[in-house]
Amino acid sequence: MEETLKILLVDDDEGDRISIRSALTKAGVQMELSEVGDGNDAFSALTTTAYHCVFLDSSLPDQDGLTLIQQLRSSEIKVPLIVLTGQGDEQITLQLLKAGATDYLSKSRISPETLSQVLRSAIRVYRAEMQADLANQQLRESHKQLISKNQELERQQQQIQIQKFKLLEASRLKSLFLATISHELRTPMNAIIGFSQILLRPKFGQLTHQQADMIERILNNGKHLLMLLNEVLDFSKLEGGGLDLKAEVFDVSKVINLAVGEMRSLADAKNLSLLVQTDLQNPLVFNDPGRVKQILINLLSNAIKFTEFGEIWVEVKELPANQVAIIVQDTGIGIAPRDFKHIFEAFRQVDQTITRKYPGTGLGLAIIDSLVRMMGGKIFLESKLGVGSMFKIELPHQIRLPTVVDDALPLYLDGEEVFCSANKPHHSSCQARKAPIGYPKFKL
Repeated sequence: MEETLKILLVDDDEGDRISIRSALTKAGVQMELSEVGDGNDAFSALTTTAYHCVFLDSSLPDQDGLTLIQQLRSSEIKVPLIVLTGQGDEQITLQLLKAGATDYLSKSRISPETLSQVLRSAIRVYRAEMQADLANQQLRESHKQLISKNQELERQQQQIQIQKFKLLEASRLKSLFLATISHELRTPMNAIIGFSQILLRPKFGQLTHQQADMIERILNNGKHLLMLLNEVLDFSKLEGGGLDLKAEVFDVSKVINLAVGEMRSLADAKNLSLLVQTDLQNPLVFNDPGRVKQILINLLSNAIKFTEFGEIWVEVKELPANQVAIIVQDTGIGIAPRDFKHIFEAFRQVDQTITRKYPGTGLGLAIIDSLVRMMGGKIFLESKLGVGSMFKIELPHQIRLPTVVDDALPLYLDGEEVFCSANKPHHSSCQARKAPIGYPKFKL
């Protein structure tokens, strides 16, 4: 069914109106035709009624067509306008088209065919223009929204940068505080340890059993507290980039045996077997012997702490590509797979409660992680709850100074590979992936 068009005819000549009306009827246009004789009536009609098209005489008695078009446009009334021109009206027609008229038709050429063709063409052009205007308006709105979102993102980025600077400053102050307080506390603690050792010497007088026991408690607790302070100091230096490796050539097997010897009394106190196996063709390495010893002591301390009965093995062996492996394996409580990615985080322990069974700062493994990375090495962990854990450290025979750490060094955790940030490994966000096929697993 053809659309019924609402058409407004604006012409002061009755004969012209009859001619146009007749041509539209003969053309078969379905329409509701309204007729007015001047511009004022036309403006009033257009302000109250929506028309599909307007036929406008270029010369009206009260005002010209240009003035009417300008009024309509200033009132934001949009409608297809077909200008009806007479002889000699070409100049006026051009002005009307520039002002916003859609098309024009000479009255001398009015026929059903031409009038219908111009009418439908004007409506199509008008609708296309309206769609284009709507699309442009939507585009402008989208552009405004995009600008607003960009401005909001910029504000958020500025806030993030401000927060980042604040966090960096807070981290710097924290590291400075930790370094300062731990350094200051070490002096009186060394004095406590030193005087306790002096009091236990026979040449300073005989002590009763109870007195000796109390002084030994002071000495042991002082040593434990000094160890904790040293951990905090090392961590603050690592976090602030102030810890340097003091590399030299040394016999790694001797350092291993020395560390095991220092920890053997703790293992004996819990009736734990502490076994050492060394298989090195070339025991000489270029590394920091003090830090290598620290790594092994921390691993052994954890193994002894979390093992109630059974054995602890230490194995040192050669690896391909000029590497050395240090393996510490125990029959302790083990670690749940869900905790693998957290145990290398600073101040993080599996049991975070204040009533936890196993004390400590939670810095040991974070320090090991950082030291191994500084040495260009890798850490591997395999563990099962109730069965035990195995930590394997792989180090090069010769470290490079200064060591450039890759952005992503893998930690292989029980068949899964966790990539951690090399800048702050103990604060890293880790992404778990399957370990490469064929990578060796170390069974407990």
